[in-house]
Amino acid sequence: MKITQLAWLLFLMGGLWACSSETILPPSTVEAPLSTPSSPVNSTATALPTKLVEQIGEWVAPPSSAPQVIALEDPYSIVVHQPITDTVADWRPPLYPTPWIPTPYDHFLFSRPVLADMRVWALEDYRYGGVFFRNVVHTGIDIPLKAGSPIYAAGSGRVAWSGFGLMSGEYNPNDPYGLAVVIRHDFGYQGQTLYTVYGHLSETNLVVGQPIETGELVGLSGATGKVTGPHLHFEVRIGDNSFSRSRNPELWIVPPQGWGILAGQLKTFDDEWMVRVKVAIRSLETGVRYWVATYGEGPVNSDPYYNENLVIGDLPAGWYRIFIPGETSQHLDIEILPGRVSYFRYKRGVGFSKDLPSPPIEPFKTPEVPTPQIEAFLTETPTP
Repeated sequence: MKITQLAWLLFLMGGLWACSSETILPPSTVEAPLSTPSSPVNSTATALPTKLVEQIGEWVAPPSSAPQVIALEDPYSIVVHQPITDTVADWRPPLYPTPWIPTPYDHFLFSRPVLADMRVWALEDYRYGGVFFRNVVHTGIDIPLKAGSPIYAAGSGRVAWSGFGLMSGEYNPNDPYGLAVVIRHDFGYQGQTLYTVYGHLSETNLVVGQPIETGELVGLSGATGKVTGPHLHFEVRIGDNSFSRSRNPELWIVPPQGWGILAGQLKTFDDEWMVRVKVAIRSLETGVRYWVATYGEGPVNSDPYYNENLVIGDLPAGWYRIFIPGETSQHLDIEILPGRVSYFRYKRGVGFSKDLPSPPIEPFKTPEVPTPQIEAFLTETPTP
């Protein structure tokens, strides 16, 4: 009997040892170095299964699923070799009511062109102001989506363009925007007309002049135009429906409740813009890290009040640390306020500041620049 009991004891001990020898990875608490970002969203990705991470409340794509990006020779393109399939599962709080105007200088006038529970984080170089080819910069944001995902009107108005050829103003199946829709909205901002652009669609049934309401279906996402992967190219234009009249959409799209936006102004010793400088932003509460770059040179336009050259939206409210790798050993701790734009300045040789901009002295004006031939057609579009 004693021998039998001893055998069972050895068997159980062997089983326990075998279980303990399996590799079980807990959530990583070690941050990646600031100088080596592993992802444009954050650098805390682990080998945890996606469902388990979702239960924890923070979706983090495993490193192997990160899309590979290659710059193309136009400012509207994104290369995604593997469609991103987890955006629908990435829960977001409900949006603030549209319009959302928390201060006299903010203008969150548009709802989201995708489902409210999807991320609108563009990849780092595919945010507004990202550089693609030579001195050409991105005039919108690219939202990775599965092909066939529904795209919704960000605001009410009338269809000003529907089809191929948006860039040239006439039918062109090789247009870089692909199948695109433009909505001329029936509301404006400080006397200026507002437009939103929806590019690279796979399907739309809209026709020019057709009225459309906020949240109505614009079409389905696709990969038409200069792309090799499905996504939505979304723009906000003000004054005229032209490439040069864009604004950063992340300062116009209503944020999720309890979340906020960070805008910054970064300048050199000589008070010039710091161009394409990577900035690290880390949550002091969760450790999640984000990367964003300042605008490139080209037809990008800062907000008249914030005069910014860096924006990142969809940040959960809380305290964050801002650091510019290779630029300085200084950092800035800043609170992201819910439903608001939090603002900072940085000047080389001076450092960080959280001083808000001064109110603009002159009323908002759109600079006079040449517009494409499409404008002659759009001026005849009936208004509500």
